[in-house]
Parts: sequence; structure tokens; C-alpha cells
Amino acid sequence: MSRTSASTPTADPAAPATATADSALTHGLKQRHLSMIALGGVIGAGLFVGSGAGIAAAGPSIIIAYAISGLLVMTVMRMLGEMSAANPASGSFSVHAERAIGPWAGFTAGWSFWFLLCVAVGLEGIGAAQIVGGWLPGTPEWAWVALFMVIFLGTNLAAVKNFGEFEFWFAALKVIAITLFLVLGLLAIIGVLPSTDAPGLSNLAGDGGFLPKGMDGFIIGLLASVFAYGGLETVTIAAAESENPVQGVAKAVRTAMWRIAVFYIGSMAVIVTLVPWDDPKVAEVGPFYAMLDHLGIGGAAQIMNVVILIALLSAMNANIYGASRMARSLVARGQGPAVLGRISSGVPRNAVLFSSVFGFLCVLLSYWRPDDVFPWLLNMIGAVILVVWIFIAVSQLILRRRTEREAPEKLVVRMWFFPVGTIVALAAMVGIFLLMLRQPGTRDQLLATGALTVVLIGIGLVRRRRGQDSQAPAQRR
Repeated sequence: MSRTSASTPTADPAAPATATADSALTHGLKQRHLSMIALGGVIGAGLFVGSGAGIAAAGPSIIIAYAISGLLVMTVMRMLGEMSAANPASGSFSVHAERAIGPWAGFTAGWSFWFLLCVAVGLEGIGAAQIVGGWLPGTPEWAWVALFMVIFLGTNLAAVKNFGEFEFWFAALKVIAITLFLVLGLLAIIGVLPSTDAPGLSNLAGDGGFLPKGMDGFIIGLLASVFAYGGLETVTIAAAESENPVQGVAKAVRTAMWRIAVFYIGSMAVIVTLVPWDDPKVAEVGPFYAMLDHLGIGGAAQIMNVVILIALLSAMNANIYGASRMARSLVARGQGPAVLGRISSGVPRNAVLFSSVFGFLCVLLSYWRPDDVFPWLLNMIGAVILVVWIFIAVSQLILRRRTEREAPEKLVVRMWFFPVGTIVALAAMVGIFLLMLRQPGTRDQLLATGALTVVLIGIGLVRRRRGQDSQAPAQRR
């Protein structure tokens, strides 16, 4: 008999609850929504702004850094896609971790990711408000944050198709913007852009060479590149509310490789070929602005501000959505307060409200306690995505064998070179942790994230033990 049969002690406890939970959600996302969410999910503010610090540290070798971290992210997405196509669920990797490892793992992965998204919503709101405040001096930033929060709260409280439409157009604008940047850059590199000379390899090989700051600089750039890839996981959460979850996830995962190669690795290659890596503008105002300014394109600063604002608003919308669905999934599996699990017109509105309020609280903390509490929150989410990736890899390692044995027809997406590919990816994640411990700038983040993870594991285990204790008397009766 199958291990997923409810009549056996070895039944998969998460599967029935997950199916029940997700059946209450509407399937209002169309394939075009899911495709664009997957496409635009890799293009965040971290690419447009955060990559500048990596270039300043690693120089031209940032291309290799993004290639290495990009390969790791591709394997993570492949593993997640394999599990999500076989078992689509709005809780995504949290559900998979619960099925593979146990309820404490699903609890830890899910709530740590929820915490990450909520704090990120606050950060993105602050960044967006700063841009608009620069256009309209004298207006309070908190008012702009409040306006953005209200807009996206309304979007996510309404039908899921509204979230899908917002993300569709946000993603489309981001894709158009970065495509134009890449085309302009390539034209400049080959010397056909008016008023520009082909740089050749002068910026790649000169001024310190390809590795100007040695391995220490390369490691800093590598760590910066790893955390620039956030946002890819949202598509597997959204897939549960799409018209065809299995097909949607499979398509998104299969196209992840070229999206990462073009948007991230391609962007870095174009930028460091055109602009000297030690140009102060690269780190101060962002590499994309530095490239436009280098090409003599007027209004470069304002062009980049518009693009970054779109990226930030898109991330706010997607993170409120992702946090609410993760919270709803956790509650449906008995991993949180029941009040958050209520569904109204196919939308988990209490979970949306709760996630948005927590995000806005993070904004208020940035004003009230900018020197202690807010930095403490930022440190706590510093390495959460790596923790989530480890849960994904371990879950896939376990569930792949189980699926091959019980329902091999569900493996419409397969992890490359299993199990060696999964084990190598896990080793790479451990290696990144060790590199973070080695760098003073990331050590505190790792320790704070570790403390958060240990606390959540402890809570998850206690909840599990209490659940077993409460079931024992009933079983004896």
C-alpha cells in the first residue's frame, strides 16, 4: 500500500491538509501571469543597486562570482521545481520539508521565510519612499510607505488575479528595461553606438587585472551575488493558484537557466566590460546608472530611479502575496494561529492583513529605533534564504526516492545528476556558510539568522511533542 494512504501509520500527514487548504484558494492566475512572475521574479532591486558593492569588491571577476552563485540557484530551483510539480502547494518548500523531514522542518522553513518576506516589505517600502521623496521634496517618507502599503494591501485583499495583473505589468516593465540596457551595452561594446568607442578588454584586464583585490575581494563579491537572487521562490508559491500548476511550475523551472544567465551574468559582463570596476559611481549610485552615464545618456539618474522604483514596488507586492500564502499554508497544517487561516472569496485576507501589518511595523522600527532594533532585524534575515535552500535540498534528496517508488509519473521535472547534483549543491551551501563566518561583514548576519533558526526549530519540536502528547490519550481510548 502507498505511504500516502490515509489508512496506514506511514501516511503522509501533510498531503491531505495541503490539498484541503489549497482547494479553498481560487485558481485565478493565468499562465501568462505565472510566466511573467517567473520572468520578472529574478529582476529585483538587488540586481540594479546591490550588485554595485559586489563589483567594487571583486572587480571583473564578479562575472565568475555571479556564474557560480547562479549555477547554485539554478540547482535549487530545479530541486524545488521537481517537488512543486509533483505536489503543487501554496506552502511550497515548507510543505515539502514537512513531508520529507517532519512538521518541525516545515514550521521552521515556513515561518523563517515569512519573517524574511515581511522585513523585506518594510525595506522595499522605505527604498521606494526615498525615491519618490527625492522627486517631491518636503513630503514625509512614512506617508509614501503608508500609501504603497495600502495600495498593495488592497491588491492582495482582492482576488488573486489582481495580484497577477500587477505583477504581470511590473515584470513586463522590468524585462523591457533590462533588455534595453543589455542591447545598448552590447552595441557599445562592439563600437556601433554613436559617440562611443569599443572598449575591447581594457576594463577586464587592466587596472589590477581580472582579480584586482585577490580572493578576499572575490569572496565578498560571491557572497553579495548569492543574496541578489532572492525572489525566485515566489513562482512555486503562486503556482498553486494558477490554472495549471504542474505545467506552470515545469515551464518556469525549465526557463530559469537562460533567465539567470541573461539577466544576471549577462548584465555583469556588459557592465564591467564597459565601465571601469573602480569607478566610484558603480558602488555609490549603482552599476546600471554608471553604465548609462558612461554612455552619455541624458537623465540616466532619473531613468534608473524609475526602474528601481518599479522593481521595489513589484517586490513589495510579491512579498506581501508570498508571506500571506505561506502563513495560510502553515496555519492549515496546524502550524500557527487558526484565525490566520480563514478564507474569504478565495483569499486568505487575515493572513494578508497580518503580513502587511508586520511589514509596516518594520518600517516604523526603522524610524523609531534605527540604531539598534532595525539593524537587529536586518541581521536576522541576512542568511534566511540559505537556510531555506538547505531545507529544499534535503527535502528533495528524501522525496525524490519516495516519488520514484510511489508515483514516478509525477516526476515531470527532474533534478540534474541526482543524487550527486543535490549533494554537491548542499556542500556548496555549507561552503557559503563557512565563507560568511570568515567575513566580519557577514558573520553577525549568520549568527543572528542561526539564532532565529534555532528558536524556530525549538518551537516546532515543542509543538510537535505537545501534539503527540495530546493524541496519546485519545489513542489509548
